[in-house]
Amino acid sequence: MKKVVKFGGSSLANAQQFRKVGEIIRSDESRRFVVPSAPGKRFDGDTKVTDMLYSCYQCAARGEDFSNQMKAIKERYYEIIRGLNLELSLEEEFARIEADFKAQAGTEYAASRGEFLNGKIMSAYLGYEFVDAASVIRFDKNGNLESEITNRLLSKKLSRCENAVIPGFYGASEDGMVRTFSRGGSDVTGSLVAKAIRADMYENWTDVSGFLVTDPRIVENPQVIETITYRELRELSYMGATVLHEDAIFPVRDDGIPINIRNTNRPQDQGTLIVESTCKKPKFTITGIAGKKGFCSINIEKSMMNSEVGFGRKVLQVFEDQGISFEHMPSGIDTMTVYVHQSEFEEKEQQVIAGIHRAVQPDFVEMESDLALIAVVGRGMKSNRGTAGRIFSALAHANVNVKMIDQGSSELNIIIGVENRDFEAAVRAIYDIFVLTQI
Repeated sequence: MKKVVKFGGSSLANAQQFRKVGEIIRSDESRRFVVPSAPGKRFDGDTKVTDMLYSCYQCAARGEDFSNQMKAIKERYYEIIRGLNLELSLEEEFARIEADFKAQAGTEYAASRGEFLNGKIMSAYLGYEFVDAASVIRFDKNGNLESEITNRLLSKKLSRCENAVIPGFYGASEDGMVRTFSRGGSDVTGSLVAKAIRADMYENWTDVSGFLVTDPRIVENPQVIETITYRELRELSYMGATVLHEDAIFPVRDDGIPINIRNTNRPQDQGTLIVESTCKKPKFTITGIAGKKGFCSINIEKSMMNSEVGFGRKVLQVFEDQGISFEHMPSGIDTMTVYVHQSEFEEKEQQVIAGIHRAVQPDFVEMESDLALIAVVGRGMKSNRGTAGRIFSALAHANVNVKMIDQGSSELNIIIGVENRDFEAAVRAIYDIFVLTQI
């Protein structure tokens, strides 16, 4: 059995956390390939090493003295090395980094050094082979991942390794220039490694015991989701739920490799299993609740619009011409409503309104701002009647006015629109009726 284990920044913030990680890895011999992030915050108010590197490089790029900032970064790493009682020097690596900073190697290179150096420490601590991600993860000249080449390089290299540490977050283009994923991209590295070695499991270790049913900042101590499908996760991630980088799903999904979200500080917890499909019944009718504030709606009304061929296309063309993407588009016989991000729309609202009038000659156009969208997601909704009715009932009881409801044909999710000010109350009401009371 082969497992890839990825550890986030909070799991590797100091020597004490490193020791926890070491115990986790050594407790299961199938945990053969390790993907570390850069050291995160050690305490509230602390600074992540990646942010320290960004700041340090900005000084270097301006031609300013960055020695004090580099010294602080060095100390973060040597604090970990001393705490682990390792005979390890990173002076050669730091000398190269300083020279590259002076030569203005780029912000992506600067950011990647956090994972690179942590990978060196992890490799020495575990006695695993170190594999520089720049040699096995390939980006094109535009900074896009080249999946097939990456899989070929990783597979070839790791097939010769019994155990290895591959730093997360970065790779390189063919000319050797270091490129990075977006923040949180170490999740993607772990997924690519899992695909390349055809892993049985990809364990993603972080500081929470799995994916929660909803945001703990809104609902106190929400339940952990035991099993979730890739499709459900995509729906929740799209609406703001963040535990895993959304691009980390695709490489393992293609090969049917499950992802297990685990808690470094509570390794006894089973966490959340993310799978392609499952016959396991969900604990609740819904799997999760997620949402975002900051939307507005444009309601277009025209008699007999449903019989006018191309009406919807013409309306959406106006938004496309202004570079605005839409979120949802519920419609009726004589009405069509387009939901968009308010921040994107406000500067161009008059151009859009004028464009709609020119394109389809509506009877009436009305706008409403300061709206929130909430996604209620769950594979269990297919086999349970009255889900939408229960949502309406819960929201009515909480005195929340529903502005929109939209259910996809997959019956996997229901989207509800409410006012921004009712967002938290709506989430709590839905959680209460499906999780706490389970009527």
